[in-house]
Amino acid sequence: MSVQERKERERASRERLIVATARELAEQQGWDAVTTRRLAERIEYSQPVLYSHFRGKREIIGAVALEGAAEMAGALRAATSATATATATDEPRARVVALARAYLDFAADNPAVYDAMFQLDGGLAFAQEDTPEPLKDAFAALLETLGEVAGDDVHPALFTELFWASLHGLATLTRAGRLPPEYSELRVELLVDRLAVV
Repeated sequence: MSVQERKERERASRERLIVATARELAEQQGWDAVTTRRLAERIEYSQPVLYSHFRGKREIIGAVALEGAAEMAGALRAATSATATATATDEPRARVVALARAYLDFAADNPAVYDAMFQLDGGLAFAQEDTPEPLKDAFAALLETLGEVAGDDVHPALFTELFWASLHGLATLTRAGRLPPEYSELRVELLVDRLAVV
């Protein structure tokens, strides 16, 4: 391994450590607790080292959001694939229900990551040509299942945006304690039955 390759590997390792530490701190104490000073203390690097990787908290939030988007895409695809395999049929409704549950579970299980993805300014472009690939892929993971239940006269991406907005609303309102938890499953069933053409 050349000196340059070793340096690049070390740099990538430090960057992963910064992102993982920021994510852990945000999940434990909220994003307000994530500062470059606290991160530097936790990872035992100086603040200038952090700034050599990220210009500030906004870019760190963006890095966490991209990581989260990749994880969410994987979780959505795993849920819909497992449903198709478990039911031994290609039933669209079951896949849409599995997708909705996986989305809501991801949001509930990873609140700081979810905030980085959709609530905080991470400096990332959405729905534009320069949208980063992990964000495009997360949307694609939704579209793969939702596009087939949009209906004949409905643009699949537009339907996916509407369904996603509904899921986001459910995730956000549930987390804020605005919706009674005992109806969580019924909400998913109602959303699928009323919006999807299955």
